[in-house]
Amino acid sequence: MTETPKKSGIMGRLFGRGTATPVVEAPTPVPQAHATEVAVAAAEPRKNWLQRLTSGLAKTSAKLTEGITGIFTKRKLDAETLAELEDVLIQADLGIETATRITAALAKNRLDKSISPEEVRAVLAAEVEKVLTPVARPLIVNGNHKPHVIMVVGVNGGGKTTTIGKLASRYRAEGRSVTIAAGDTFRAAAIDQLKVWGERTGAKVVSGKVGADASGLAFDAFKQARENGSDILIIDTAGRLQNKQALMDELEKVIRVTRKLDPAAPHDVLLVLDATTGQNALNQVEVFRERAGVTGLVMTKLDGTARGGILVAIAAKYGLPVHAVGVGEGIDDLAAFDPGEFARTIAQL
Repeated sequence: MTETPKKSGIMGRLFGRGTATPVVEAPTPVPQAHATEVAVAAAEPRKNWLQRLTSGLAKTSAKLTEGITGIFTKRKLDAETLAELEDVLIQADLGIETATRITAALAKNRLDKSISPEEVRAVLAAEVEKVLTPVARPLIVNGNHKPHVIMVVGVNGGGKTTTIGKLASRYRAEGRSVTIAAGDTFRAAAIDQLKVWGERTGAKVVSGKVGADASGLAFDAFKQARENGSDILIIDTAGRLQNKQALMDELEKVIRVTRKLDPAAPHDVLLVLDATTGQNALNQVEVFRERAGVTGLVMTKLDGTARGGILVAIAAKYGLPVHAVGVGEGIDDLAAFDPGEFARTIAQL
């Protein structure tokens, strides 16, 4: 392979770099289960990221716009309209705190005056961006640890395995060596999917038999990553409901065994959240933060829900870094989180 100049732009910002690293182009991985869909999509013009985000958040933005237009067409701003607007915002999963911020900003110097739906949406976008800007931070691998250990957690169906594949692909494209621990030992499909990502990207995959001890596998993968000189170790974990005590205990055990090899590991704990779960995502953040020490978030499936506002509610309540958002299955459908783009998109500005 030949070295090419570093990529810039939104995908590069997702993986903040601490040191200069040549980019080595790796082939885009396509898990076999999606081969047909990808082949069909390849025949169509590829949308840029903003177009995909806009399309993905269409349900969320349409719901908000429809509600705002229904309230403010030919009506003045008063206590009644503000209460109605607050209900619309809460129903869109933006959260009580953000809804209160938006209505307070509107009430300032505007009460008993005519106001257009467009003006309301502009205030909505501005206030949402204020909430999101502090949490929009790239995931930085600075080379201080070798390997840099990233553990990925979340409930079943949230998109953990696919996210890991995309992370591995992007790191390999940056020229970094990657080892993946297939720690979701309860699902053969998850193990097989990671093996496909490994074959396509050149990442090493450490796996065991279905039902194998997840903590032991993580320990072995860490040792192998050290021995083979990997820059990054990504540990998959079994999808577990946040209210299952035994499964959460096992997750804590995985963390403990990594610390036998490096007291600072895991260096990042990413919680992958499915946007379609709405308010349940708030509970997931609470429990996984307490039990697994979550350091950052990745939100997937924004393209399949009218509940995209839940990301705003999570940011307002927990303030955890949001490293990336996903609007599809493609490798380029996971990208750095831009608060301005997100805010303007859901407000249809």
